[in-house]
Formats: sequence, structure tokens, C-alpha cells
Amino acid sequence: MGDIQVAALDGVDVRIDEGEFVAVMGPSGSGKSTLMNILGCLDRPTSGSYYLAGQDVSGLDKVELAAIRNYRLGFIFQSFNLLSRTSALRNVMLPLVYQRHTRLSQKEREEKGMAALESVGLADRAHHEPMELSGGQRQRVAIARALVNDPVLIMADEPTGNLDSKTTHEIMGLLHDLHGRGRTIAMVTHEPEMAAQTQRTIILRDGKIESDGRAVLDVMAEN
Repeated sequence: MGDIQVAALDGVDVRIDEGEFVAVMGPSGSGKSTLMNILGCLDRPTSGSYYLAGQDVSGLDKVELAAIRNYRLGFIFQSFNLLSRTSALRNVMLPLVYQRHTRLSQKEREEKGMAALESVGLADRAHHEPMELSGGQRQRVAIARALVNDPVLIMADEPTGNLDSKTTHEIMGLLHDLHGRGRTIAMVTHEPEMAAQTQRTIILRDGKIESDGRAVLDVMAEN
């Protein structure tokens, strides 16, 4: 910013283990969006390293990062980000369509898409378009899309931000179910009650980690 250099993240050192359900919180400008963009391979760190499932991805180019996002990551957004005039099934199948290295037939893509919809309880809505679905059902479609490639990490950005309290409870229940099946989830939220339902909360402020639930767990383990 002119002559002033701003570090969106400043010396952040964090580890998320396989199978963890982690919440990321912080005020506006704290660095949480930058952290999630790096975890989601949307941005590259200026310095330092990011290891995803044992692979250092911090130096990969745009094409390689796109492949990582497609094959190894699943994204759930606050606004769902579904194609409006496309069926639930075809929305879920999109990550499979963009795969370059795996040649799946149309039938195989449809089978995988249906299996993902079944896992979130929406197989009977496979041929409905988003406008024919409730907010909770749209988010379930988005979750199915995030699961279809069997990702090593699910990135959830305010996944309940556009939902009422009843539907929020249902979506959080689904995320807990996915976590119970071994999924690794990193969730940005501004709601403390949502963060309290995860295993661990990382709080950012001014580009630094202000607190990390892991530290509390480590102290308990040492005691």
C-alpha cells in the first residue's frame, strides 16, 4: 500500500491433522481469508511452505494448483455457487468433467455424482435445478459436489451463513457426520456457537494466530 508493506499473514505456523474438524475465526482484516485461500491453493504464500497431504504445494504454478484443487480439495461456499439452470446431479458432476488425467465415461460420472448425492440424502432431488430446491438442499448439493472427488481436505467458507437456524443445525449435523467418517474439514465462521461444535478453533488477529485450540489440548496431554 504505497510505501507501507502489509503482511496479510505474519509468521503463521499451523498444522491441521488428518481427520480434524477445525474452525477459523477472526475479525475483518485478520488474515483468515488469506489463510483459507492458501489452504485452498487459490493463493501462494510469499514465503514459507504449505504441505498438503505430505506434498509441498507452495511452489506449484497455476495449472498445477488447479489440478490440486480439482483432485484433492473440496469447497463449500456460503452462497452455494451452483449453476442455476443445471440439475443437482450435473452440478455435482462438474469437478469430474474438468478432470484431465482421469478419463471417466458419462455413465461413470453420473454414478459417482448420484453416490455423492445419496451420501447427503438428496438422491431424490438429482434432476431438480437449484431454484427448485430449498437453501438447505442447495447447500447439500454443494457438499455433495465437494465430496465427489474424495478430497483430502474440505474447505467450508461460512457454510451456514445464508441458512436459518433449523437448516443450520441440519447442515452442521451433516458436517459432523462427514467428520465422523474420517473427513478433514477446515471451516471459516464468524459464529462462536458454530466454532464451538468443532474440535478446535484457530483465532487470527492482525495476520497472526491469537489463539489455537491445539495449544490447550497439548497442555492437557502433557498434564
